[in-house]
Amino acid sequence: MKLVDLFVSEAMDLSLKTTSKSETMRHLAERFAQVGGIQDVDAYVEKLEAREAQSTTGVGDEIAIPHAQDASVKRPAIIFGRSEAGIEWESFDQQPAKLIFMISAPEGGGEHLAALAQLSKVLMNPAAKDALLKAQTPQEVLAALIKYDESEASQEEQVVTETVDTSSTEQPYLLAVTACPTGIAHTYMAEEKLNQAAANAGYKIKVETNGQTGVGNRLTAQDIAQATAIIVAADKQVEMGRFDGKPVIITKVADGINKADELVGRAAKGNAPIYHASSDELNDESLSDEHESIGRRIYKHLMNGVSHMLPFVVAGGILTAISFFWGINAANPTDPSYSPIAQVFATLGNLSSAMMLPILAGFIGHSMADRPGLVIGLMGGIFANPASLSAFGGGVGVFDGTVPSGFLGALIAGFLAGGIVWVLRKAFSWLPKSLEGMKPIFLYPVFGVLIMGLLMFFVINAPMGAVMDGLVNFLSSIPTEWNLVLGFVVAAMMSIDMGGPINKAAYVTGTALVTAANGAGSNVMAAVMIGGMVPPLAIALSATINRHLWTKEQTNTALVNYVMGAAFITEGAIPFAASNPLKVIPSLAVGAGVAGALSMIFNCVSYVPHGGIFAVLAGGVTQPLLYLVSWLIGGIVGAALLIFFLREER
Repeated sequence: MKLVDLFVSEAMDLSLKTTSKSETMRHLAERFAQVGGIQDVDAYVEKLEAREAQSTTGVGDEIAIPHAQDASVKRPAIIFGRSEAGIEWESFDQQPAKLIFMISAPEGGGEHLAALAQLSKVLMNPAAKDALLKAQTPQEVLAALIKYDESEASQEEQVVTETVDTSSTEQPYLLAVTACPTGIAHTYMAEEKLNQAAANAGYKIKVETNGQTGVGNRLTAQDIAQATAIIVAADKQVEMGRFDGKPVIITKVADGINKADELVGRAAKGNAPIYHASSDELNDESLSDEHESIGRRIYKHLMNGVSHMLPFVVAGGILTAISFFWGINAANPTDPSYSPIAQVFATLGNLSSAMMLPILAGFIGHSMADRPGLVIGLMGGIFANPASLSAFGGGVGVFDGTVPSGFLGALIAGFLAGGIVWVLRKAFSWLPKSLEGMKPIFLYPVFGVLIMGLLMFFVINAPMGAVMDGLVNFLSSIPTEWNLVLGFVVAAMMSIDMGGPINKAAYVTGTALVTAANGAGSNVMAAVMIGGMVPPLAIALSATINRHLWTKEQTNTALVNYVMGAAFITEGAIPFAASNPLKVIPSLAVGAGVAGALSMIFNCVSYVPHGGIFAVLAGGVTQPLLYLVSWLIGGIVGAALLIFFLREER
């Protein structure tokens, strides 16, 4: 739909007599209602007021764009009003608003955001604004919109991407990042203003937009290295670690619109403080993957999903485990051991755990394709186990016989989400830039969820469900003597890289099995968890037994590992392993492996995927006493090996 098609000429008012923002919005809403566009003016105005309470829609330069969705709006529309005197709108530049564009949209649609983005781009053209100020009739308003909207589209078609070479010139090369909370209007308006200001001054500039569709025109490492200075005009968090050591001007997005000339001038002169990134920003692996291998990228995406999933796993596991205080079946109202308190804990824990698969898939998708990938991946995780939502209805009709794919299905869904977004971006690349806002709000979610649903329900779930069932059945059939080996291997894997890919491979396997068990628990998960608990314990024991084994600083921090080991936080051992990996890691791996083997021998089963000793004490692990004994033995073995191999160095 063209921008001009949204304007309702019958409802325009080119000579507003209102004197306040609230009065103006109600007046325009009533005019729209008179032509049948709104059923409930009061309800819609309330939505407009609520939007203004978040932040003003007075974008500056004598322009205001109030906007809202409501169920009473029958069709998307833009109602234009013009005031000769101007109306106080609390605009960024403190100027009264003379041109008011009220965007109305039915509830649930994204048309108002798409229109907002498109309109914002057109209004950045001074000629377009001047034409709207001079228009005498609604027909002249529409003619101006047609002229400058098509002009905008024509310009976009002519845009070519080129690599800026600044190596042979002293001319300033400027970079900028724009971002507003909604990622629609102000993001792109600031982009336009900064481009205009740089062009007027004769400077090269590249502007990265952090909008609803994700990051556009992303700054490369080469760009940053060559940049004279960087302007960050943002009202939300953006990636800052990449700018470490560079001159950076940090300001609000409104300044990118209203003070673009000033910002560009400062940046060109290098008049900006040097930005010093925090350690967290420098270690943020999401900043760039330009030079990473495919395997590294896959691992990074997977870890983004796992890291976001883990808090849900911990919360769900601990709360479920606490419910076991009253008995394994105490949460069941029909069981003789029923306790209302146990039911509360179990329900909260189960609801948290139910989010595990959607969060895993969603944030894998988010890592690959930004916000569009999040919603598609999230739904893919739900489709992997649709019975987790009552809306599924138990699988009837075409969904009769649906098989959940569980953890494996969610993993595939996460990566599939990234691929779907990539395909959709290619498929809709022909749309003009002014319609970018429609893609993440309407096109990507609708088509993405549809494609994801069809693939998950009719292609992926059945075979992946069969694989999961086969894996569970295979592990259940392993003879006891081989269980010992399995326990040793998965537990040792937890201590080899302590949070790295080998560790996460073991943990993901254990989590998948305990999830697939549907409440029956998993002995593999028990071995995995104890394998992650041993390394910190071994470090703490070795420092307690031989205070000269480690440096003074290491010894002082080693004792904290008692708590970290008990809490199943393997990473507490990393600094010690890094100091002498060839001797420390094998010692820890053997100790962890011994504990995992013992856990298998004692037939310990974990009902929860996290929690450490707290889960054990709450009843989340069977044979709790023997499990703790296994942990202590593994820690002692690991500590003994550390003392043996490291004593010669001290």
